[in-house]
Amino acid sequence: MKKTALVIMAAGIGSRFGKGIKQLAPVGPNGEIIMDYSIHDALEAGFNKVVFIIRKDLEEEFRRVIGERIEKITEVEYAFQALEDLPAGFEKPADRTKPWGTGQAVLAAKAVLNEPFMVINADDYYGKEAYVKVHDYLIQEQPDDGILHICMAGFRLGNTLSDNGSVTRGVCHIEEGALTGVTETHNIFKTADGAEARNDDKVEKLDVKNLVSMNMWGLTPVFMDTLEKGFVDFLSEIKEGDIKKEYLLPEMIDCLIKEGKAKVDVLETKDTWFGVTYQEDKAAVTEAFANLVKSGVYPSNLYK
Repeated sequence: MKKTALVIMAAGIGSRFGKGIKQLAPVGPNGEIIMDYSIHDALEAGFNKVVFIIRKDLEEEFRRVIGERIEKITEVEYAFQALEDLPAGFEKPADRTKPWGTGQAVLAAKAVLNEPFMVINADDYYGKEAYVKVHDYLIQEQPDDGILHICMAGFRLGNTLSDNGSVTRGVCHIEEGALTGVTETHNIFKTADGAEARNDDKVEKLDVKNLVSMNMWGLTPVFMDTLEKGFVDFLSEIKEGDIKKEYLLPEMIDCLIKEGKAKVDVLETKDTWFGVTYQEDKAAVTEAFANLVKSGVYPSNLYK
């Protein structure tokens, strides 16, 4: 069986969630967290390694809550995202407190990844379909034509909204099944008749059937070299007023597409996303998992 890894970005602070670490909030009937279900679905789809990207200060609690449990059923590696972890020649600005973003998070796992891998967010539930599609893509042979061949799971916008506040989504532009660009769209609200983005006193109606990126990517070890070079370029261009600017995976991939250096195949899934973005989301997510267990999608005890 070809080696494939699931990479989980779990270093986020989760400030909107309130007190507690949102990635570790129990939502299942036996105290399972969202990552338990993500890992279950990934292993079921054929992935056989898990890489957790966390902050060093979370390590003890993280291992206790989930890491030690997963280590019993599959290969596990840990990678640590840190503000100070920068390429040679760069130093963390004294007043920088914001993380460097998803691009740096994935880059933190470079040393432990030698196989094709899928990247997901720790606090998002994606459903089963996308794991199967991304895994099947990653084990296929891709053309050797000098460009990166990677993939992205595309979710319908209407299936990714929160009832408790706004979300940010990468709205996808697609031609012949391939991604041509991603527009990062902030302050998307669920409405009675669909969705709308509210920014700078402007309201833009959005088609709920549009596909969006949920940071679920199928990538390769070669991509990591490109990601590393891109981080150097990003840091070189930061100006004094850009103290909060982040190195974001979707923006970096968008640049690669526009430069003709990558082809990103979009794998559509009709599954419904849900996640714990806000404290108020937890009750709805807990109920959703209870219903999935009741309907037989998951066993009542994932690890029995």
